[in-house]
Formats: sequence, structure tokens, C-alpha cells
Amino acid sequence: MLFIVSLNFTRSHENVIEYKESFIDLQTQTLCLVMEYAENGDISNRIEMHHRIGTRFEESELWSVLVQTLAGLKALHSLNIMHRDIKCANILINANNQCKLADFNVSKVVNAQEGFVRTQTGTPYYASPEVWSDMPYDLKSDIWSVGCVLYEMAALIPPFKGKNMHILFKKVCSADCKPLPNRYSAELREIIHMMLTPNPNLRPNVYQLLRMPALIEIARGLS
Repeated sequence: MLFIVSLNFTRSHENVIEYKESFIDLQTQTLCLVMEYAENGDISNRIEMHHRIGTRFEESELWSVLVQTLAGLKALHSLNIMHRDIKCANILINANNQCKLADFNVSKVVNAQEGFVRTQTGTPYYASPEVWSDMPYDLKSDIWSVGCVLYEMAALIPPFKGKNMHILFKKVCSADCKPLPNRYSAELREIIHMMLTPNPNLRPNVYQLLRMPALIEIARGLS
């Protein structure tokens, strides 16, 4: 899957990490992939930095990450490719502060007719309610994960935490998370809330989100 994703479009899309080359390590018989270098680490690193020095992301940073991540996701979803493991550590940042979706180890091409996947995968804190409930899920599962990333950037903690997996399951499936800080605009908080809609039928897809006036305006500023 990684080869399909990389070779098909990452050479031309600025918000997906680029595949460079691959080789076999003869000593260990391991397939090694050479990817584009992201000099500024990942979103997880930046959250840790804010924790360490007691600061917060500027709202403009959240809008920028949201638009760029959705742009990369649109490139995936246009090919019926589901990422399935979007999280803070998988959104890399290059020297120009461009966001790059990375790590396609569990990505999957969705059946164009059925449009649903059943295999459980991904990182629990960012997995959608339908994945947690062992139900068929589609491309909108990635949208939930993006919502979790943006929530964590705003709150500096994941939206859903629990002492055990059962408690975490209940919180995810009911979207039981604390309100986001009022320092961020009502519009941004509402969009994050929309992405964290438990019912996937009511959750917007990537195309609907990118057509929202606020996101169109941000995208124009980044181009």
C-alpha cells in the first residue's frame, strides 16, 4: 500500500510525504524505504514543546494544519485510499512549515462499490467510534481522526482518555470530551466538533469541509 500511495501521487502533492526510493538490506533482508525529510518534526513534537514551556498554539496555526491535512487527505480519498492511522505523530512538518501526511503502513484502498472496511486498526486515542464498535467504516473515519488531532492541538491533551479500554471506548462512542478553550474562535471549535460527530452519517467528508467558507479563505492564504 505504501508503494501505491507514494508512487501514484505523492511526487505531486505537497501535503503528503514523498517517496524517494527503496532498497533491501541484504544483511537483515529488510525492505527499507527512503522518504522525504521533514526537518521540523511532527505535530506531536510541537505539542510536547508547548507543554514544556507553558504556551499554546496560535489559532492561525490550527487553521493552517487543518487545511493542509485535509488537502493531503483529499488526495488520498480521491483515490479511495483510507489512511486509517492519522495522529499527531503522523503529520510531519518540513522546513517551510508545510504539513505532510505520513506513515501509510495500514492504509487501505476502499472497495469502490461497497465503500466500507471492517478490519480494526489504527491508534486507539484517534480511532473513530465505528472502528471501536467493530462496525463497517468508510473514509469518514479519517475525518474523526483529524478532529482528534485538532482537538489535541487546541487542548494540548487528547479528546478522549480513560483508565482502561472500556472507559475509553465509552467516551469515544459518546464523544464525551471537555469543551475546548475559549481562546479559540467559536467557528474553529464548531468545525472540530463537527469532525468529532459520533454518527458517521452526520459527520462531514473531506470535500464538504474544504468547501466551508472559513477553510476556503485559509487555503487561499496558503497558496
